[in-house]
Order: sequence, then C-alpha cells, then structure tokens
Amino acid sequence: MPLVELNGINIKYEEHGSHYGTPILLTHAFAATLQMWRPQFEAWKEYRVIAWDMRGHGGTDSPPKQEDYTEKLTVEDMASLLRHLGIQKAVIGGLSLGGYISLEFQVAHPEMVSALVLCNTGPGYRKDDAREGWNDFSNKYAIRFEERGMDGLGRGIEIDETRQYQRSAQGLAFAGRGILTQRDAKVMENIDKVAVPTLVIWGADDQRYKAGCESIAAKVPGAKMVTIEEAGHAVNLYQPEKFNAAVLEFLQSNDL
Repeated sequence: MPLVELNGINIKYEEHGSHYGTPILLTHAFAATLQMWRPQFEAWKEYRVIAWDMRGHGGTDSPPKQEDYTEKLTVEDMASLLRHLGIQKAVIGGLSLGGYISLEFQVAHPEMVSALVLCNTGPGYRKDDAREGWNDFSNKYAIRFEERGMDGLGRGIEIDETRQYQRSAQGLAFAGRGILTQRDAKVMENIDKVAVPTLVIWGADDQRYKAGCESIAAKVPGAKMVTIEEAGHAVNLYQPEKFNAAVLEFLQSNDL
C-alpha cells in the first residue's frame, strides 16, 4: 500500500480501478480509515478511485504536536496528494467528517473539484453556541482516546471494520481536537457558491445527520439528495449495492 511524503508527513493511500477513468478522491469518517471504502473499489472499477488515511488515522503518520492537526492542513494534504498523482481535478467524496472536509476542500480549491459526493454529513454551524456543542462532543471523544487508548474507539460498522488498521490512540485524540472540531461558519457561508454537480446521500436510520444532509441539498444549487433505507451512519457499508448504484447513476448522468 503506497506511502508518500507530503507536507512533512507520510500519507497512506490506495488506488483502484482504471488509471484512465475519472478520478474520485474518498475521505473517511473520523476514527475510521480508507478501508471503509473497500465495497466501492471493485464496484467503481471504471473510475480511478483514490482513498487515503487522514492525519492521525490508519497508516498515515501521527505527528507529535496538536498544532499539526487542523482542517486546513487536512485539506492541503488532499490537494498535495492529488497533485502528486498528477490529477488536476477530481470528484471529491466523503462520509461524516470526510464529507465536511470535502466541503472545506471545495471552498479552498474549487478549481480541483469536478463534483461532490457527500454522505451522512452536514455543512457545519452558523451559531457559536451550536458549534461549541459539537466541539464539546469532539473534545470528549479525544479525551476517551487519551484515557482508554484504542478502547476509546467505541462502536460503529465503519469503526469495527477498520479498527485493526489504527496505529495511534494519541493521533486520533489530536485529530479529534484539531480536525473534528470546527472554528467558523466558512462552509455554510460559501455553500450556495458551489458550482459543480453535487450528490447528497443519507442513510435513513441515521437521524442525527438528517438535518445536515437536507441543509446541504437545499442550499447547493442543483444538488440531488438520495435517501437509502435501512442504512445507518456508514451508509456505504450498510447498503453497499444501493449506495454504489446511486453514485454510479449520478456520475454517469453528469458525464463524469
């Protein structure tokens, strides 16, 4: 599995499918790894599918300082990885934190985005008190890793299927404080400026993210929202066939 040194760290990634197909960059949920996308690799074999591990996760390095974990650095890791692979523009997709970071990437590098696939995620918070509530949750998650090590991972299909690939509880704690937390309403303030085809996928059993998905779908011009029944947070793992079909139909209908 390839490792490449970018922005001062070693980043782990995998490539699948056709090197000549439309590139798709997939970003995983918090406390998961690129392995959560395994049901998509074969199903999307006509595309050039790249999945990677964020800082502090899986096979990517876990730098020793908290300041090495931010949304901005994560976005620049994505841009650097695409440039390293010779990709000027890609479909940018992600689930949960990976979806939010994909929106951050769209704000920072719109010229590198051909489409968005956003799964069980939201656009962040406009009001400080709501953002503080989210950040309190994120910081408590970080404390769990520091107090309990890998036992702090908790449960969830995306976590259960990738926990064996995690290497650093402290890296996950740093990522919880520095990447999972949010600092402003930048994504929400720019969401109506998204000018690429956008697919929002919501697993209907994940009520926590219903409002976030609906908000993105309502505010991104021309966005399409697909609801997948009998699917929880990691919708791509609960219902991989329905998920894969929805994404492929979206890509094909937009000539991607």
